Amino acid sequence: MYRIAVIGGDGIGPEVVREGLKVLEAVAPLENIKYELQSYDIGSQRYLKTGELLPDSVMAELGQMDAIYFGAIGSPDVKAGILERGILLKMRFEMDQYINLRPVKMYDARFCPIKDKKPEDVDMVFVRENTEGAYVGMGGFFKKGTPDEVAIQEDVNTRKGVERCIRYAFEYTKKRNKRNQLTLCDKSNVLTYGHDLWQRAFKEVGAEYSDIKQNHAFVDALAMFMIRNPEWYDVIVTNNMFGDILTDLGAIIQGGMGVAASGNINPEGVSMFEPVHGSAPQYAGKNVANPIAAVAAVSMMLDYLGEKKAAERIEKAIAAVVTRDQLKTLDLSEDPGTAGVGDLVAKFATE
Repeated sequence: MYRIAVIGGDGIGPEVVREGLKVLEAVAPLENIKYELQSYDIGSQRYLKTGELLPDSVMAELGQMDAIYFGAIGSPDVKAGILERGILLKMRFEMDQYINLRPVKMYDARFCPIKDKKPEDVDMVFVRENTEGAYVGMGGFFKKGTPDEVAIQEDVNTRKGVERCIRYAFEYTKKRNKRNQLTLCDKSNVLTYGHDLWQRAFKEVGAEYSDIKQNHAFVDALAMFMIRNPEWYDVIVTNNMFGDILTDLGAIIQGGMGVAASGNINPEGVSMFEPVHGSAPQYAGKNVANPIAAVAAVSMMLDYLGEKKAAERIEKAIAAVVTRDQLKTLDLSEDPGTAGVGDLVAKFATE
């Protein structure tokens, strides 16, 4: 019996999560999966009413779950950064979800903005370090508000954090067993110290994986080649900031934020799965948000839990919905709407 925490969050989050749970409910009996859900009202509305973001009592409960299913966070009524740092980053850091796993998979060439690329050309996975780098919030101001102001933001890289991320990436590449190729992405020609650590760790850990082809790309070159030659890449490992930026580029290549899912992984603890997109409050309640990313997050969650057959069912159903002329656009401007897409995926997943 899996215990799954559900956090719909803000904007379109609750709507797309509803469709993900619809698909989970359809698939579970077919693979004899038993689960129970526990919902939490975490997000902007709770914060605006009570001043609470993510209470320690809720964190303790989340720590007892098998997985967390998350919708979206963000509201125009709350200053940018408050919800993100107080909820998302708090979960990542305190639960030590040190891997952000983001598949970049194109389902249909119609939705790829790159000319003449086929689905087999866009099939890569980013392994992003998720708890260090510039996002830890270390730094400060000196003489703030004066003409002599100094602002320092520190990029924190520990041997433990870098090595465990790289090792996870090698193991994931081996398990994925497609091109068996791992690319280290950094900016070691300019950012000397932290990226020197990444280079050394990659080389030392890589010595244990002689069956994996290993290469390197500077982040600016990788961004360029992702557009020109996405077929070059299999698995890419990189730091927190570069991973954040490059995976949004990857989402557009695969068709848009509406089809991009991610996992915040602690291989030894509790992991969280979510669509990449934001809360898009302007579309909330209009039945126009694409739920495919949220459904794909359910597939990732099931795979993480060891329910690979159920995960494959959902993945194949998503591909079927996108490729069988069920969707004319991925923004759902001419399609059956949020609930209708959820119904279609559930239907194909049970065939």
